[in-house]
Amino acid sequence: MKAVVIHRYGPAEVLQYEDVAPPKIKPEELLVKVHASCINPVDWKIRKGMLRIVTGNKFPMVLGLDLAGEVVEVGPNVTRFTIGDSIYGTLRPPNGGAYAEFAAVPESCAAIKPANMSYTEAASVPIAGLTALQGLRDKGNIKSGQAVLINGASGGVGIFAVQIAKILGAEVTGVCSTKNLEFVKSLGADRVIDYTQQDLTQETVQYDIIFDVVGKRSFLECKKVLKSSGIYVTTLPTPENILPGIVTTIVPGKKAKLVLASANARDLVYLKELIEAGKLRTVIDRTYSLQDLAAAHTYSESERAVGKIAIAVI
Repeated sequence: MKAVVIHRYGPAEVLQYEDVAPPKIKPEELLVKVHASCINPVDWKIRKGMLRIVTGNKFPMVLGLDLAGEVVEVGPNVTRFTIGDSIYGTLRPPNGGAYAEFAAVPESCAAIKPANMSYTEAASVPIAGLTALQGLRDKGNIKSGQAVLINGASGGVGIFAVQIAKILGAEVTGVCSTKNLEFVKSLGADRVIDYTQQDLTQETVQYDIIFDVVGKRSFLECKKVLKSSGIYVTTLPTPENILPGIVTTIVPGKKAKLVLASANARDLVYLKELIEAGKLRTVIDRTYSLQDLAAAHTYSESERAVGKIAIAVI
């Protein structure tokens, strides 16, 4: 099969389109013919070697976590899927493997594809949608009527975070650049802040939840615009963010928390139900072919994408 492989860490040029052996599935896995994948920032961070403490130095390596496709084989322990099912889901990080024509997908990390989405659209949902949902619900303990600020509201996670926060009854403020203000409003934000004109940490408003989906502002910077029992949630596992998370678990008051998406079928089904009900949508900025993956990584690294960057595999 064809796949995009790296034989060493480095710039986008290390991504090579070549022939590799198809994966062999374990008893609890599905073999999926991949129709589409998607770019997440973690993909190019792995490629650059930024996470080598986790990923190690075993090459060749096929990256990519999000996918949507057709089940062509099921392991003997699989109970929820049959051959021919159209699924979407994610591979467990850091292993990856979605930048390929076929992938071995754990049953627990997949769900039936939303009926009203194409494969390309469906592949753009899993990691970003799960991060948004779990960051707000599980880490932020979001409640109806709360004031929630989403920093990075026009990005891959941000587009889902704005919509999910509204679905869960929050008053949502989105932070983005000038050109994306109207777009973020169209997602349902009640209020928008242009970060080129206004510093969110200098706000007079205070929030129940600040969800920094782009990892640009620390807990210490945001602390003064959190309510007394407010929660700061970040997606960036740096020492600057991890230490406050430890300290605030043992002292009363404002909390700092880290969210790393947990792949599970229950939440994928929940997102599917929201999508099929017309309450949640994706936004795809650009779609690249698998052969043009290096260009897709380069564009993602520019941090200019509005919404998601999709990869058409078949």
